[in-house]
Amino acid sequence: MNADAFFALTGYRFRNPDLLQQALTHRSLSRGRSYERLEFLGDSILNLVISRHIFHRFDDADEGRLSRIRAALVNAESLATVAREIGLGEHIRFGGGELKSGARRRASILSDVLEALFGAVFLDSDYAATERVILDLFRARLRHVDRRDCLKDPKTRLQEHLQGRNLALPEYAVEATAGKQHARVFTVCCRVPELGLESAGTGSSRKKAEQRAAQQLLEMIES
Repeated sequence: MNADAFFALTGYRFRNPDLLQQALTHRSLSRGRSYERLEFLGDSILNLVISRHIFHRFDDADEGRLSRIRAALVNAESLATVAREIGLGEHIRFGGGELKSGARRRASILSDVLEALFGAVFLDSDYAATERVILDLFRARLRHVDRRDCLKDPKTRLQEHLQGRNLALPEYAVEATAGKQHARVFTVCCRVPELGLESAGTGSSRKKAEQRAAQQLLEMIES
């Protein structure tokens, strides 16, 4: 994806195309110039933009309800869906081995790269421009969310699913951490021993990695 293609999708044109290319580069191709640091930044900006929007829109919602609405909007599956809608997977640059594993379709990678793009836009411009890009891409989802929205995050849904079957709660364990202190990448394993299932998730925080691991395990149960 070049600056013209990104402009056609989002209405934003990069001044520094190198930032756009970094946001689209997986660590399997270039560990030192991959999207991971930009994802760390973009994750925070995305949460701020969505939090600010729903805070003003739902002025009588309490903290718990606002948190649930935000989680429904910015979870990995929601981000991956947005990424698929703009064909983002076709523009991510991978090393050969990762390509063969079907990485272009992987929800965790699609969601990470989308966040990296938000981080890249922010560094290339400012908060206001990044906010416009995010709100434009999330316009349809924001239009349909309402104050009764109580969609739960993957960890909560997995817990309730297991409790409904009288099974023990899932177990989470940090399997690995990578990167420097200001740009950590966590890998968390989620296990349900009674079902003989386990899954792994990665993220820029332990919480984010846990949510992704829970989402993967839910998909395994429901498949």
